[in-house]
Amino acid sequence: MAAEHRKPVEPDAAPTVAHHTAHHVAAVEVPSTPSSSTGRDADGDQPDRRGPDGGQPDPNRWKALVICLLGGGIVLLDVSIVNVALQSISSGLPGASPEAVQWILSGYALAFGLLLVPGGRLGDASGRRRMFVIGVGLFTLASALCGFAPNGLVLVIARLVQGLAGGLLTPQVTALIQQLFRGKERGTAFGLFGATVGIATAIGPLVGGLLITAFGTENGWRFVFFVNLPVGLVTVLLAFRYLPAAPKTERGRKHDFDPVGIALLGAAVVALLLPFVQSQEWKGNAKYLLVVAAVVLAVLFVLWERHYGRSKEPVVDLGLFRRRSFSLGVGLATVYFAGFTPLFFVLTLALQSGLHYSALLAGATSVPFAIGSGIASTVGGRIVSRFGRQLIVVGTVLVLIGLGGVIWVVANHYRSDLGWWLVVPLLVAGVGSGLTISPNQTLTLSEVPVEQGGSAGGLIQVGARVGSAIGIAAVGSVFYSALASSKGDYAQGLPLGLGVALVFVAAALVAGVVDVLVGKAKGTEASV
Repeated sequence: MAAEHRKPVEPDAAPTVAHHTAHHVAAVEVPSTPSSSTGRDADGDQPDRRGPDGGQPDPNRWKALVICLLGGGIVLLDVSIVNVALQSISSGLPGASPEAVQWILSGYALAFGLLLVPGGRLGDASGRRRMFVIGVGLFTLASALCGFAPNGLVLVIARLVQGLAGGLLTPQVTALIQQLFRGKERGTAFGLFGATVGIATAIGPLVGGLLITAFGTENGWRFVFFVNLPVGLVTVLLAFRYLPAAPKTERGRKHDFDPVGIALLGAAVVALLLPFVQSQEWKGNAKYLLVVAAVVLAVLFVLWERHYGRSKEPVVDLGLFRRRSFSLGVGLATVYFAGFTPLFFVLTLALQSGLHYSALLAGATSVPFAIGSGIASTVGGRIVSRFGRQLIVVGTVLVLIGLGGVIWVVANHYRSDLGWWLVVPLLVAGVGSGLTISPNQTLTLSEVPVEQGGSAGGLIQVGARVGSAIGIAAVGSVFYSALASSKGDYAQGLPLGLGVALVFVAAALVAGVVDVLVGKAKGTEASV
């Protein structure tokens, strides 16, 4: 792949990180050389040691990354850790009806998706460190309320607050990485974030199982939420020390927050997510009329943003979608998460309900995936600048092979030792996932200006959350229908459900292949 096509000049020079550069930046005259005159190093790559303004980088950027990963990690962990605690909640909490238990899951997903883009916009406009700290603090407080909840209603309300806090916090993480890192360093940072995504999602059931085993079925679920408290408190304290404050040039500047646009977008997201997250509870097809309403609201949102953007700052710059790297990356994330997320939802259920695994054993089954994903994400972040979206194609192929292996094993060896038989296919799928999530995040944001990093990162997360909801609904529908028709035969229901997940991952592969081919034809391959 030719370096000159692989490395478009970044349009995202950001303001200087004022409180560090005042002490560290010195005026240094750099001699002109053939490589430096083009803005590239000797290998043809963009230099990754420059700061946001082309000067010295923030010396605390790696420490800041650790803080971001801590905050983002507890939010992602709570997406999956609660799955294995549902039985404990049902038996140990007064008022935990089946409807309340469902809202403990779906309420979090809805609230999380609702605030992702507005949260990113707030961070872009009023300071990412400020929104990060508020998000982590609110998430920690809501976790304490969840743990002390006296009944099902209080727990549902606390989970809604948790979801809102997660939606506020998550886009700040990607925006801060976008702000603090450049070139190969940015790929490495997003690789570590991708490892956090994969590990937190896959390891959640194991952590939940360990806590319930340690503290008992009746009250073990409370510690699933209490585990967030020390992490949240430490993260808030360290954030003030290591995360960069808003540049002085931005302080006091007035921004337009586009309340109509935020309301229309929020209503569209909720209308789209609600019928899918409630697919098993709301019988019949009338619920899918909300999807039509979501489309109407989305059209109104686009029309409003075009009108509003002529004179003021819209909540979403629609021009972002004219960049192929961004629009295709959001689409790929949507269909990939539709296939990736349901894996642990139905697999954990089949292990616990079908083979009577304990919460701990069911959670331990996900460890090979987490190991593969963590290692591959870190490696993928380092090499994405060399291979571009071709790396994602390789990753999705490995996920397809791994998922296919899971389906074959379940169909042919659904016995008490199933967990051991799943080690290799889940490891392969984990490696593939690591080579998909973090490189896609890096490439999707590669041409996004830093000042729009929060709202752009929020859009990627909205795509992932919508994809997750659609995937769980589609996979769950086939899974439960097959169970009903086969009188509870998980060896038949699980492969059929995961076959739907396989289709979504195949769609992500097609999107990646199309981008590679179009990029080669036009000489504009997406890159860091």
